[in-house]
Amino acid sequence: MNSTLSSPEVERLFARGRERAAMGARGRERLVETLTAVGFLLVAVSLPLLVSSPSQLDIPTLLVLVAAYVIACRAKFDIADGYTVPTELVLVPMLFALPTPLVPLVVSVSWALGRLIDYATGETSVRRAFHVFGDSWHAVGPALVLIAMGDQAFGWDHWPVYLAALAAQLLFDFALNSVRMWAIDGTPVRDQLRLIAPVYGLDAALAPIGLLAAYAVVEVGAWTCLLVLPLAAVLAVLSGERRARVDQALELSDAYQGTAMLLGDVVEADDAYTGSHSRGVVELSLAVSDALGLDATQRRNVEFGALLHDIGKIAVPNEIINKTGPLDDAEWEIMRQHTIEGERMLQRVGGVLGEAGRIVRASHEDFDGSGYPDGLAGEEIPIEARIVTCCDAYSAMTTTRSYRRAMPVERAIEELRACAGTQFDPRVVETLIPLVEEDAAAERLALASAAS
Repeated sequence: MNSTLSSPEVERLFARGRERAAMGARGRERLVETLTAVGFLLVAVSLPLLVSSPSQLDIPTLLVLVAAYVIACRAKFDIADGYTVPTELVLVPMLFALPTPLVPLVVSVSWALGRLIDYATGETSVRRAFHVFGDSWHAVGPALVLIAMGDQAFGWDHWPVYLAALAAQLLFDFALNSVRMWAIDGTPVRDQLRLIAPVYGLDAALAPIGLLAAYAVVEVGAWTCLLVLPLAAVLAVLSGERRARVDQALELSDAYQGTAMLLGDVVEADDAYTGSHSRGVVELSLAVSDALGLDATQRRNVEFGALLHDIGKIAVPNEIINKTGPLDDAEWEIMRQHTIEGERMLQRVGGVLGEAGRIVRASHEDFDGSGYPDGLAGEEIPIEARIVTCCDAYSAMTTTRSYRRAMPVERAIEELRACAGTQFDPRVVETLIPLVEEDAAAERLALASAAS
């Protein structure tokens, strides 16, 4: 659990989910959610009008099941930028104790009632209330299966149909949610499946208990559905603990980010060039990381490594850092220790910054093994460090120092190509060059427009 929560991609999704819940849908999200809700309402209202049911609606049974559903949906587990609830415990009895065609509509009303506390406390914006209709599509799948197979009356020998109904529930839920997430954020289906798998695991685990509850409701009475609520209460406690861990993970992530920025400010205060140079390296390094398709954890390592790759220089005397002429051998020996000192400092902080220390240490290794401090070569050098090394060198070449003027972009690109395979990873060089050429062309265009 902790390793999952420490993933930067998952942290981003959790944070985005919290932020979205507190405000109304906008732009594309509003359009997608509106279309999803309208589609659900058309289906949910049409089913009881077009399809007859062998069972009659019993109001006391309806009230008991709605109350149980509302209580169950308060046990909310945060999953990525959404959540899941153990309502499978009540959904299954609903499918048999109520007229099956009416169940999707009842589920949506129960969802809305269950979220009233969130609306009242501001945890969820009341302007997102219509989203409950889109969240209720999962109830349509099993209802359609039971109706199509003529198995709306409970019977243990119909278990293959019930298995098909569960599959339809998961299929409907995933299909609609994947379309929503893709249309709103462009989230790939593969990533969605990885993040939402625990949700379906919980539903599948609770489905047999839901069948037992359905049997009790049909054979004994609706009140027996209340017997599943102690389990829902246990899950509510667990969901609260999980939410606390999520909060802690997000707070810790913010703390690491703040610490990294603070250390970057320390570098800038100690040496204005080094600080501003590091921030330039961050932008270039992240652009290269995205072009190379690095995952979220590697991208975070690149960001912190690029920002703090010179953090160890605060331990180097200023007369060496700011020396206008070339360094002598003794001064170079001191300078070469800054990557080791930088790693040591970040390891003392620990966590994700400790991991970034590994990148900082390797940020002056050369692809052919001639760099320092460990003489690593090729794939021995972390890809994050290879990116930072190349972007660091380009930024240094195209930035004016006290002892030399900035090199023209074209000349710097020639130098990158000349050193590909020796100082730099050739793949990183070939990825970086189009990016800096594009930036240079945009800058020339901007200057020309300003001049005219």
